[in-house]
Amino acid sequence: MSAKNSISVIIQKRRAEIQNEWVRLLTAAVASSKGGISPKDLAQQAEQFLAVLDTALQSQNLNVGAREWDGVRAFLEDLSRQRVLAGFASDETATFIFSLKRPIFAALREESGNDAAQLAEATWRASDLLDQLGLHTIKTFQKAREDVISRQQQELLELSTPVVKLWDGILALPMIGTLDSARTQIVMESLLQKIVDTESQIAIIDITGVPTVDTLVAQHLLKTVTALRLMGADCIISGVRPQIAQTIVHLGVDLEGVTTKANLADALALALKRTGVTFTKL
Repeated sequence: MSAKNSISVIIQKRRAEIQNEWVRLLTAAVASSKGGISPKDLAQQAEQFLAVLDTALQSQNLNVGAREWDGVRAFLEDLSRQRVLAGFASDETATFIFSLKRPIFAALREESGNDAAQLAEATWRASDLLDQLGLHTIKTFQKAREDVISRQQQELLELSTPVVKLWDGILALPMIGTLDSARTQIVMESLLQKIVDTESQIAIIDITGVPTVDTLVAQHLLKTVTALRLMGADCIISGVRPQIAQTIVHLGVDLEGVTTKANLADALALALKRTGVTFTKL
C-alpha cells in the first residue's frame, strides 16, 4: 500500500470505525457550540461526506481543486451555508473537517505497523489533504456569511425607508438613523418609484429621527430633492430642529429653494394647501 493511495484504502477498509469515532468527536464539539444540530444529522453528514470523499480519493488525485473533487467541494459549500444559517462560528464549522484527522491518523498508524517511513508519508498526505478541505470550508463559510450580512443590510435599508401615502398626491418618507450614500440611493429609488406609481406631486422627507446633519448628509438630502424635482414633484423637508438649523448654517450648506418645516404636521398642512385641499372645523 503506497502512501498516495493509503487514505483511500483506509477509508474503504475502516469506514465504519472512522465514522463512529469522528461522529463522537463532532458530537462533543457541537455540545459547546452556539449553533444547533442533532446527533442524527451529524451522523448523516459524516456518512455522506465519507462517501463523496471515498469517490474522489479513488482518482488518486489529491488536488482538491481538480474536477474529481467537485462533489466534495459542493458538499462542503452546502454544509457551510447551512451552518451559517444555523448560527455556527467559522472555527466550529472548520472542526467538521479537522476533527476527521484523529480517527484517520489512528487508522493509518494501525495499518502501517512498524513501517515508520510509510506512516510518516501517509500521515503527511492525509494532513495536507484535510488542511486543503478545511481551508476551502472556511473560505466558503466566510463568503456565505458575508452574503447573509449583505442581504440583511439591504433588507434593513429597505425597511428603514418606508414611503407612506398621506393624501392623494402627497407622500411622506420618515428618516430614522444616519443617512449615508448607500441609504440615499435606496431612498431615491423607493421615493421616485412611489411617485411614478401614485402620480404624486409632493413628497415630504421627515428628518426628525436623523440624529445629526453634517455636510455629507445635507448633500444627500439635496441630491434627493434634485431627483424629485426632475420627476416633476415638489419636496418639503420637515423635522428641522433648532440644533440642525444651526448646524446647517454653520456648515454653510445652501438649502435655498428647498422648503423646510419644523415638524411633519406643518409640512403636511403646507402640502395640502399647495394641492388645494382645505379643512374646516365642525
